[in-house]
Amino acid sequence: MLIEKTKAYVKSILEKDASGHDWWHIYRVHKLAKHLAEKEGANGLVVELAALLHDISDWKLNGGDDELGPKLAFEWLTENKVSKEIAEHVANIIRTMSFKGAHVKDNMTSLEGKIVQDADRLDAIGAIGIARTFAYGGHKNRLMYEPEKKPEMHASFEDYKKNQSHTINHFYEKLLLLKDRMNTPTAKKLAQKRHIVMEKYLADFLNEWNF
Repeated sequence: MLIEKTKAYVKSILEKDASGHDWWHIYRVHKLAKHLAEKEGANGLVVELAALLHDISDWKLNGGDDELGPKLAFEWLTENKVSKEIAEHVANIIRTMSFKGAHVKDNMTSLEGKIVQDADRLDAIGAIGIARTFAYGGHKNRLMYEPEKKPEMHASFEDYKKNQSHTINHFYEKLLLLKDRMNTPTAKKLAQKRHIVMEKYLADFLNEWNF
């Protein structure tokens, strides 16, 4: 009942999103996270709740507040009689899972958090990841490509937050790095194919652009 109620809650908030962080993103991450949890032997309840609630208020879409998402998730869970221990675990996963820059180390500690982070990152790469990247760029009124503006490998979360670069740069500043930042063996295998899809797409894009 809790999982189904949480699905309905999240869907009611995100079903009309057009930035690539919609309900169907949550659906895919939840499905991937369940698969990873089974393979890696994690706490399924924590994984499912964190996967469902991880974008309830994404800092990229709420003005830069990276504490609002964890706060809303914690409040939802405690209102629905989830133990404080599980609610805090889920909130901390959400607080920690975001990519924060090419040169900023990940700081996820729990297996459950690593699984949800992997699932979210798997949905950011490959064919669906490409589609989501351009959806987000359009949502943010960013240029598709600007040849003279080169990628920047951000050294801090604050610098990464301020980034306003074009969409193609996002592949180099984040997406192509994710294959080597997967946490679990299962996710690492799944990421290989999706990474190749992006590499081929970028090669085709640049070949057409430079025709």
